[in-house]
Amino acid sequence: MSELPLRAQLAAALGKGAASLSRATGRGDGSVIGGRIALKVEPDLLAKLARGRRLALVSATNGKTTTTRLIAAALRELGPVATNEHGANMPTGHITALSNAPDARNGVLEVDEKYLPRVLRDTNPAVVVLMNLSRDQMDRASEINLLAKKWREALALSETHVVANADDPLVAWAGMGAHYATWVSAGQRWKEDSWCCPECGGHLKREPDPHWECAECGMRRPETTWAVDNRTDAVIDPYEQRWPLRLNLPGDANRANAAIAMATAAAYGIPPERSLPRLQEIRSVAGRYTSVVTDGVEVRLLLAKNPAGWLESFAVLDPPRVPVILSVNAQIPDGKDTSWLWDVDYTVLRGRRVFVMGERRTDLALRLETDEVPFETADKVSDVITRLKAEQPDITKVDVIANYTAFQQIRAHYGRVQ
Repeated sequence: MSELPLRAQLAAALGKGAASLSRATGRGDGSVIGGRIALKVEPDLLAKLARGRRLALVSATNGKTTTTRLIAAALRELGPVATNEHGANMPTGHITALSNAPDARNGVLEVDEKYLPRVLRDTNPAVVVLMNLSRDQMDRASEINLLAKKWREALALSETHVVANADDPLVAWAGMGAHYATWVSAGQRWKEDSWCCPECGGHLKREPDPHWECAECGMRRPETTWAVDNRTDAVIDPYEQRWPLRLNLPGDANRANAAIAMATAAAYGIPPERSLPRLQEIRSVAGRYTSVVTDGVEVRLLLAKNPAGWLESFAVLDPPRVPVILSVNAQIPDGKDTSWLWDVDYTVLRGRRVFVMGERRTDLALRLETDEVPFETADKVSDVITRLKAEQPDITKVDVIANYTAFQQIRAHYGRVQ
């Protein structure tokens, strides 16, 4: 990486100091405040910090943090990696991540969907990774078709290599704006936001899965060179060789994340036989999928922020005999609007003991009642455990699904488990 100008060095140093103070006083990990202070001193600091590095930008509605962590693990085959793998995904967090690793030639940055065009322009990345787009925080992030359009326009102005999920029509349309793309068949369980052609508005024919095409304008799914085979728990590479995944992260969504991470690693010259073992070492990501034991009961934490995310979380729940706690807030990071709850099919929870928590438990309770899912209310996870143990002394496990701030509150209660 090239030497920073004096002003940029000062900005980076002040940002790191602010971040350290934030951590020391227990106010957070310092990623945001550190970047904010640094930007006040040098508004062009992100571009200066990115100069001379080979960066990968990772953006999507769901799975950004996990995929960033997977790619960063793979790229450590090449040496130190600058990354914001704990999720501070706006420019302030990117500045902190790059400042904290001044000697790292390679970097992986999770990028909020709304900020991707700006960060792409400022950092001139080697690779941009696009995975999925679905409704999320509509009061903040705007319509996903508009996001896809901005992605497409930004990519058309860049020489970056795109690694993208061909099975999501919005993502594919955005990626088609790039000059060079690697297409991955990563799957798309949630299809309710992509029945119309993003090019002309016509109805998409979506069979046989994962194929899709528009009868009106002819836009169709790109030919893929990487693919997930969920039936055999494997990834197929461009040479048609199968790589059994055997991940320690559950579900089809994480198989998709791993496939995209392997394709991204390959763009950096790291073959599957070197990248996959590193992916297999990861067991949790910023508390996601972590299990903690409280009063002899294993509590597994799952994050779900929108309808697509809840659908994926339901898919990895333990058998119906295991109770589930659902927790929903509606703070600014979550989005104030909880109408998205009505897009989730909760009937899959019938026959399971369900508890509801969080600031918007009433909204969630009404939704469950409408889907004829019996539920009980609670204030804290520990209250649920106490109640369950009094009735079932042999209870050993509980699953928790929570949206963003509700998840962070529960995670903080357990000491911000990783």
